[in-house]
Amino acid sequence: MKLLVKNIRTLAGIEHAPKLRLQGKEMGIVNTIDDAWLLVEDGRFAAFGAVADGMPALDDTVEVVDAEGGMVLPSWCDSHTHIVFAGSREREFVDKINGLSYEEIARRGGGILNSADLLHNTSEDELFRQAMQRLDEVIRKGTGCIEIKSGYGLSLEDELKMLRVIKRMKEASPAKIMSTFLGAHAVARGMPQEQYVQLIIDEMIPEVGRQRLADFVDVFCDRGFFTPEETGRILEAAAAWGMRPKIHADELASSGGVVVGVKHGALSVDHLESMTEETIETLRGSETMPTALPGTSFFLNMPNAKARQIIDAGLGVAVASDYNPGSTPSGDMKFVMSLACIKLRLLPNEAFNAATINGAYAMGQSKDYGSIAKGKVANFYITKPIPSLAFIPYAYTTPIVNKVVLGGKLQSM
Repeated sequence: MKLLVKNIRTLAGIEHAPKLRLQGKEMGIVNTIDDAWLLVEDGRFAAFGAVADGMPALDDTVEVVDAEGGMVLPSWCDSHTHIVFAGSREREFVDKINGLSYEEIARRGGGILNSADLLHNTSEDELFRQAMQRLDEVIRKGTGCIEIKSGYGLSLEDELKMLRVIKRMKEASPAKIMSTFLGAHAVARGMPQEQYVQLIIDEMIPEVGRQRLADFVDVFCDRGFFTPEETGRILEAAAAWGMRPKIHADELASSGGVVVGVKHGALSVDHLESMTEETIETLRGSETMPTALPGTSFFLNMPNAKARQIIDAGLGVAVASDYNPGSTPSGDMKFVMSLACIKLRLLPNEAFNAATINGAYAMGQSKDYGSIAKGKVANFYITKPIPSLAFIPYAYTTPIVNKVVLGGKLQSM
């Protein structure tokens, strides 16, 4: 099957010599072609170019899509979400307005433990229905590759339930989905921390591994949650089952999460709101992608990750939504790009690359996703007519997506 997109004002995010990630000054470069066309064949990008240089011949096997003067961009790659959850937590939203901190809410039985209680009492089918609704929402906003974590189960049975839901989502959705086991999101209610860590190591990880339900493992390595030593033990146990780490690190304090993540070859270290400039050097020469979650800082009124300093140090950075019911109830990656510019001080090109190719890298998927290059999976969206790439973060609440294509197939909107 072939699909030709015509009347493209600007084709952006193209690569002639694809890279797995961008770092330093590379992050400021977005390759474009004006007045362009794009050809997809068998679900992958086949060719692209300027209309002035000639277009492919058309026949009955080619489906033609009119971009109507819009831009064509690679789909967002959201490398950190928690979209399998039950219900909502707007009551805690009011608590935050009244001055309670994230940690105070958690100590009162709110936060992650609240979501765990709700999830325990929700059927697998209902969880799937709610999560698919959220996934369809973000797809319509341009996301085409997404990571989804467990972590609201906090028991073997409920963590497996979450991971089975994510597996069903992989099978049901045209988006690319990666799954992460986050049993170490909080300590289960009424259980000593050491006992719970051993439960994760001795029972949860082996069963998740046997059922092949997770691509990655994650640990909330932070003040009041799991220590670097506990994190290291969990990561070593997961490595035996082929689960590479993606770490919650340095959100509430400079916790040592980045250091332990790099030591164990983490694909990404995420949050980083309390990361120090000294810790930035820990990332140099590693394969680990620092990932900022500016929506969390916005919603919780927390400090922002030092993304500007990371890029200026010659390193790469990704941005992700952290879509979850407590600290970031939004998966709008366009808004994340705006926050990356407004709050993290990234230039539009840098923010775009952080939300596409580097986001794909943070999921181990940049070989196939995150840019428009020959042979990559054809996940992209067509905007309404807009003047430039910088307009996307500038017009931070304006809807821009006109059409979505995933796996080379036009999606209903």
